Amino acid sequence: MSGGPVSGAAAGPRMDDQVPQAPAAEDWRRAVAAIESLPATARILLICHINPDADALGSMLGLGLGLHRLGYRGVQATFPGPFVVPDPLADLPGLQLLIASDQVDPEPELVISFDAASIGRLGELAGHLERAPTSLVLDHHASSTWFGQINLVDPAAAATAVLVEGLLSRLGVPLDVQIAECLYVALATDTGSFRFDATTPGVHEFAARLLACGIPVGEISRRLFDTRPYGAVLLYGEVLCRAALEPTAARGRGLIWSYATLADLERHGQRSQVLEPLMDSVRCAAEADVACLVKQVRPAEWAVSLRSKGGVDVSRVATALGGGGHRSAAGFTGYGSVDDVVAALRERLDELSY
Repeated sequence: MSGGPVSGAAAGPRMDDQVPQAPAAEDWRRAVAAIESLPATARILLICHINPDADALGSMLGLGLGLHRLGYRGVQATFPGPFVVPDPLADLPGLQLLIASDQVDPEPELVISFDAASIGRLGELAGHLERAPTSLVLDHHASSTWFGQINLVDPAAAATAVLVEGLLSRLGVPLDVQIAECLYVALATDTGSFRFDATTPGVHEFAARLLACGIPVGEISRRLFDTRPYGAVLLYGEVLCRAALEPTAARGRGLIWSYATLADLERHGQRSQVLEPLMDSVRCAAEADVACLVKQVRPAEWAVSLRSKGGVDVSRVATALGGGGHRSAAGFTGYGSVDDVVAALRERLDELSY
């Protein structure tokens, strides 16, 4: 753990018919060298995207714990925006590494980004990555802009946690119960409890290795999927009651959508993160390939989540509206009224649903 950082101009994506490929052996070599060349006292900043989900936070903390196992003590982990850990993730190992974005070291020697398809998803922390001598991006979104100097991006990976495990393995860090719990939480949520198309034999093999570490899988699953405040249950009922089905949208493939306002959250005493699992209930409507949940962030700003059953590539729709994601799960930020946001979505769905 000696020597200077690996630096150089940011590398753009390798393209084959405009489709980014999985990391090559050289990408892995450069990522490992970027870490191993640093002294044990190096300042390393880990950043995941705004409003972190389980893959973002679990992947970041899993690697952070791995770096600690290697002897690095200058590791800080953070995310932009409101510094609030979602309740289902409040017991994750490694939370002691977290620090508010306005308290991080201003001059880290290495910045590592997790689960962010573009630098804009790092919010007020983007400048730290841009100024750092070395930057490393770990991501699995097809819409990734490959904004790091070193990019470990694999659109075929079921979760960013898959890239983290690959990096830890190459660094010689064995899985232990704490790292395994972080990565399992990431993997289980991003595969929809192993229900989504990205759930390959390799995903189950990865999950088996994590389970073999002795993680409390039953307790983890209850926290993630089966525990909600009573106020959230009432809120879900209201949001589902206002769901609208548009069978002719998306060129006849169908759209179902609903929305939640800040007033809804306040009335039931809930934070916005509690809305994330609600998409599973919205998307189950048989008559629609596309599901949309619109969540108010500010008076004229909305976080829009999209899901597809496979007929529509919602990542193309989200990218056209300034966001990104995967074929079956994507999102963007909308502005104006909820009707304005849904009208823009409807228009893009009709243009791009082929």
